[in-house]
Parts: sequence; structure tokens; C-alpha cells
Amino acid sequence: MADHIVKVLNHLIETSKNGELGFKAAADDTKDPTLKQLFGQRALDCASGAAELQRVVTELGGKPEDSGTVAGAVHRGWTNLKAAVSSRTDLAILEECERGEDVAKAAYADALKETLPENIRVIVQRQQEGVIRNHDQIRDLRNRYKAEK
Repeated sequence: MADHIVKVLNHLIETSKNGELGFKAAADDTKDPTLKQLFGQRALDCASGAAELQRVVTELGGKPEDSGTVAGAVHRGWTNLKAAVSSRTDLAILEECERGEDVAKAAYADALKETLPENIRVIVQRQQEGVIRNHDQIRDLRNRYKAEK
């Protein structure tokens, strides 16, 4: 049972680390100071979520995932970030960030379908709520940028 929980949590850690990498890239590549700050904060949020889950995995006696992967980031939704960045439009960057958050939402929804101890379920649910808030904020910004174009 603990091994399965560790596997589920490690998947969320990797998803969070991939989000951190994606948001850092977005922060580096936007010219808009407000977006730069937002993406930087989202990267920190992802890192914080991953660290919290890493502590839980350690408490369960498992080996926590400690990084996202470039292949994983590409595979899990940050696929076109570099293409978006090369076009340098904030709208394109926001669209890719939203896709990445879609993947994170799905990962958390899948994790919550698993049988988890209540104390761990509470952490995963709280983090999922944050992912949903982040996604919706990015989506709303994307819609605003799209309307302005």
C-alpha cells in the first residue's frame, strides 16, 4: 500500500517540478513585468507543493522524486512552450501555461481517485484546489489577452 501511495505522490511531485520548470521558462521569456511576476510566483508555488509531497514520501519511507524531466515536461503539457517563446507573444505563452495546468489538473484528479490515507488526501486536495485556482487565473488572463488582440 505504501509503495503505491509513494508512486502516486511521486507522479504529482514530477508534475509539480515540470510545472516549476515551465513557469520559470515563461517568466524568463515574457516581456510583461506583471506576467513575469505571476509566472515566477507560480514556479515557486509548484516548487513548494513538490517539497511538501517530498516530505510525505520520505515520511512513508519512500524515495521522493526530486526533479522534473525535460522529456516529462514536454510529454506532460509544456510541449510547445519553446515554440510559444520563439514567437514571443504573451498570448502564446499563456496558452502553453494553461495547457500545462490542464495536465496538472488531470494528474491531481487521477491521484484523488486512488485510495489515500486521509491525512495525505487532505494535502492532495488542498494542492489540487491551488492548481485549479492557478489554471483559472491563467485561463482568464489568456482570455483577456486574446480579447485585446
